[in-house]
Amino acid sequence: MSTTRPLRRTAALAAVAVVALSACGNNADDSDGGSDGGSSGGGSNASGEQPDVNGDGDVKIGVLSPGDLNDNGYYESFVVKAQEFVDEQDGWELIQVGSINPADALEQARNMCRQGVDMVALAASELADALPAAEEDVCADTIWYLPSQTEGYELADNVVLSQDSASESLLAAGYALGLLMQDSGATTAGFVTGPELDFSIIAAQAFQAGVRQLVPDAEVVTTYTGDFDDSGLAVEATQAQIGQGIGGLYPYLGGATDAAAQLGFDADIPVLTPGTDRCSDDTYAISVIFDPGEYFAAALEDFANGELEGGTTRLWKMGVDPLPTVQFCDASGATPEQEQQLADFIASVGDGTIDPDAEVERLGS
Repeated sequence: MSTTRPLRRTAALAAVAVVALSACGNNADDSDGGSDGGSSGGGSNASGEQPDVNGDGDVKIGVLSPGDLNDNGYYESFVVKAQEFVDEQDGWELIQVGSINPADALEQARNMCRQGVDMVALAASELADALPAAEEDVCADTIWYLPSQTEGYELADNVVLSQDSASESLLAAGYALGLLMQDSGATTAGFVTGPELDFSIIAAQAFQAGVRQLVPDAEVVTTYTGDFDDSGLAVEATQAQIGQGIGGLYPYLGGATDAAAQLGFDADIPVLTPGTDRCSDDTYAISVIFDPGEYFAAALEDFANGELEGGTTRLWKMGVDPLPTVQFCDASGATPEQEQQLADFIASVGDGTIDPDAEVERLGS
């Protein structure tokens, strides 16, 4: 994997083991969501009755996000799906705060609890520094939702976690692009992302391992811009990669996604989505779907039914659950044979025939 130096460094963020930049959940017709064996731990609910955990007669959901809540992608999905769910309930309220500096996460969480919320939801694991508040008196009557595994944090009895595997999603994403690269003869792909965090490094490695399933000598040029939302940095990085002749582009970004993607569209190369289904845009070639809003909606369904169990982890497995998944869009020009190859690959991940972590180790660097 060829890696360009970061264009700008940001302050160090909390380390995470899995993205779920993860991130993806169940749909409205599949409220059971994750795989049956996906729970761990055995904690209890928060002190009150769900969904009115604090017993004040109101139900308030508080969302804290490090990203732009209007990014037309990963971060926006989280709050959009939450708002849709809240709007369907009687008297529920959603309070949302975006563009939070991770250094301010703890105090922002305390402030959210002071507003009488029953649930605090972190929209991305960059805000892991907020977690100590879950066990403080100010947040005593709340239950917390986390979108991905946080390294070194043992789940408290009032904390639940939705978890998927970046290796699964990004390996399948690379495989899908590899199918298109086989036809085009391309041997280089581009991966533009933000800070050089554990999850973004794993994502880049898994993506390359997926491409190499089909194009063994392929190279993925990876640029860490230092910021998921800075469009200027993303455009600069993408222009440089297109100048190097990349045959496909993965803008693994937040608010900067569309600015980078547009350069890929203009260059007439396949572009992939970072987490949500955007095939209806008629521009993206591949939707890589680990939609955090869908994961959160599944948790909210359980919460509304009084069934969200604290201290547990819900695992979402590619090829077993509806999400995460990867699909070709019409703009890809993929053939039925290629669509079937991708479906078979995803099924092989689900049944264990393909071990994504082993493939990343074998082909990812």
